[in-house]
Amino acid sequence: MSFIASKMLTLIISAFAIVQITLASDPDILTDFIAPTGTQVDGNFFTFTGFRALLPPNIQPSTFKALKASKAEFPALDGQSVAYAALIYPPGTINPPHTHPRSAELLFLAKGSLNVGFVDTTNKLFTQTLQPGDMFVFPKGLVHFQFNADTSKPALAFSAFGSANAGTISIASTLFNSTIDDNVLALAFKTDVATVQTLKKGFSS
Repeated sequence: MSFIASKMLTLIISAFAIVQITLASDPDILTDFIAPTGTQVDGNFFTFTGFRALLPPNIQPSTFKALKASKAEFPALDGQSVAYAALIYPPGTINPPHTHPRSAELLFLAKGSLNVGFVDTTNKLFTQTLQPGDMFVFPKGLVHFQFNADTSKPALAFSAFGSANAGTISIASTLFNSTIDDNVLALAFKTDVATVQTLKKGFSS
């Protein structure tokens, strides 16, 4: 194979790889929508009422709470490549570091203030302090967090996802509330088994 032909083949393969990456998303569907077998499809099927809990006179939670509208809670989203979440942050609370393996997250702050951030694949930290009306994007698959540093006022945010099932992997819980061997965790975090076991106690039910 000539040098020029070899270079052209490399470019074609690279372009194909880029297209494959670009098209990565929820699978396309061949119908207008997907309804579980036996479901009565009317206006109610396409309506989600779970966010009514945000309205008065409902009591604010004492810890961080996420109200989700994903495929699990709202079956009409199946195949639509979209999901939503309402995020409630009482004073001084945090949405701990986590990732969404199948989608980016676009957060809109409706009330209060939030310190947010994510870490990219070079371990660079990007942070921002949000005010009401601000939006912040957390790129797909990257570790990120939100923190309401105000000790007297709650915060409320809404997040949109480009997947009906974005998935959530909580970093601390995944590591310390699992059956990963204590020695493995101790070596990974350059500490001792006793410290790992103490951390695990904080996640045990």
